[in-house]
Amino acid sequence: MDGANDGASKGACNCGGCGSDGNDKFLNPTPMLDELESGPWPSFVSGFKDMAERTKKPMLRGVLDQLEYSYNTKMGYWKGGLVTVDGYGAGVITRYSMIKDKFPEAAEFHTMRIQPAPGLHYNTDMLRELCDIWEKHGSGIITLHGQTGDIMLQGIEQDKVQECFDELNEKGWDLGGAGAGMRTGVSCIGPGRCENACYDNLKLHLKALKHFVGQVHRPEWNYKLKFKFSGCPNDCTNAIMRSDLAVIGTWKDAIQVDRDEVRSWIEERGIDALVNQVINHCPTKAISLNDGDMVIEARDCVRCMHCLNVMPKALSPGRERGISLLMGGKNTLKVGVNMGSLIVPFMKMESDEDIEEFLELIEEIIDWWDDAGLDHERIGETIERVGLKQFLEGIGREADINMVSRPRDNPYFKAKY
Repeated sequence: MDGANDGASKGACNCGGCGSDGNDKFLNPTPMLDELESGPWPSFVSGFKDMAERTKKPMLRGVLDQLEYSYNTKMGYWKGGLVTVDGYGAGVITRYSMIKDKFPEAAEFHTMRIQPAPGLHYNTDMLRELCDIWEKHGSGIITLHGQTGDIMLQGIEQDKVQECFDELNEKGWDLGGAGAGMRTGVSCIGPGRCENACYDNLKLHLKALKHFVGQVHRPEWNYKLKFKFSGCPNDCTNAIMRSDLAVIGTWKDAIQVDRDEVRSWIEERGIDALVNQVINHCPTKAISLNDGDMVIEARDCVRCMHCLNVMPKALSPGRERGISLLMGGKNTLKVGVNMGSLIVPFMKMESDEDIEEFLELIEEIIDWWDDAGLDHERIGETIERVGLKQFLEGIGREADINMVSRPRDNPYFKAKY
């Protein structure tokens, strides 16, 4: 591989050994990347190749050439830096090539994070405008959506970032979070389409986004902080595993049961189906059969949502609805993988006053973390280091018997009971 030449910009091959002069088509040979297209699953390589052949953008060819080189040498060659737009300190993830002398076409491949609307609501005009602007200034490669929840516009050179952002901003788009600040929030479809939504997570997401917009655009904390808003305990945003602040819709009273729909369900599928598909799958044995009728013991229910998902017409969340706040979910950093711990078992979220109370609580939590946390330390890691007792004292909350310190700290393994 040391023999790879510097001719990527002329169309010559940089894979180091195939001997092709690269004149037969736009892309250079990439035999190792081609292997990723041979399996049964879709490959990102195919998407890159299709976009490169269609747009004839040298940047995409250079990235493929450098990636082929990385696969051969078993090393990565991207480094970070700082690229911003006027008034912002975040939103652009920098990627500079460490071997731009070998692959000048891949010298810069920055990513712009774009905030989606709560619930990921778009219309086709918005998306067409976004794509047109991105193909004009950048590579044309888009990821919907990144792990933080942003629209990821992947591949742009530094001198084009400001002009690209200005056009996007004129159409109503804004940059998302990056760095040591508030990251872009994520919310499920919520009451827009889901009958299980226990609060208006779209409204709360928007309010929280506007409240912390300064911290999204200009990072100022120890490290990153992620919000995710799920309308019910199904947690379709995967908030408990992937966010520092997981806001989960829940209910305080008993599951609502439509007896006529229960009987219809049993008549259609049989009593054995009720036992095998619902009762036997309840993790806390809160459901039983009494004279051919289903009985749910509310005090034993842990809101796992299984019975509601299996019998959506017969069962629905209770009437006294609100949110639970879990904190500390993250992947491996200073401490291993953690799921969120329950901090606020129940909080109503029906009025603007409820929302203001919630945002004030989050402000108190962030202020404590900003003082007690270490550099590059997620809030869950800070709580683990100093202890839950000290954290609760710091934010002025009493310990609650419903709080769980560690429900399960490895999201990649589920025990079957």
